[in-house]
Amino acid sequence: MRAGMNVRCVILGGGGHARVVIDILRIMKKIIPYAVLDHDRSLWNSDLLGVPVRGGDELLPDLMKDGITHFIVGLGSVGDHRPRRRLFELGLKHGLKPLVARHPSVVCSSFAQIGPGSVLFPISVVNAGSVIGANVIINTGALVEHDCNIGDHAHIATGAKLAGSVKIGEGAHIGGGATVLQCICVGREAIVGAGAVVVRDVPPHAVVAGVPARILKKT
Repeated sequence: MRAGMNVRCVILGGGGHARVVIDILRIMKKIIPYAVLDHDRSLWNSDLLGVPVRGGDELLPDLMKDGITHFIVGLGSVGDHRPRRRLFELGLKHGLKPLVARHPSVVCSSFAQIGPGSVLFPISVVNAGSVIGANVIINTGALVEHDCNIGDHAHIATGAKLAGSVKIGEGAHIGGGATVLQCICVGREAIVGAGAVVVRDVPPHAVVAGVPARILKKT
């Protein structure tokens, strides 16, 4: 983004998650949420917090003709990152630039790295040395301690806590209120259930839950 210029963006995917994203974008300077696109026809010709839902993904080229240059994914993910990933890749395919949305209440170290398209919800924390991948959700009140590494398209849900040097694989989901202890690795596309306490590494594609967390199944 050029200094001093307003940026108009499209939100890909509607619903409750998109409302929070729009609210954050409105607080950020120089960002104008211009339109929402969603495949759900029942949402068309309505609005989300005053932002019109104009139609489906096929309207992206038309919006670009209107001067849209940036996008952000408005679809959340609960244990399945694939729809969110598809929308992120769709925006990139059309040559749009992914925004980072960060609520002003977020505590984010200047020594942390935040990947393109990621969203940091209110009162979340990302501490020094942590690396957040692309299209990641750090949800409300989540804590990412120092030197964590979070893979692309992962979701750290509301109130989840990652201790220092935790590694979260691509597309993994850490459920609400879960705790992952220091130096633990959670594998690609694994799911950690809400409230779980993870004390040992979680294999890729595994579903774990409980205190301490145990493997329930592998997807």
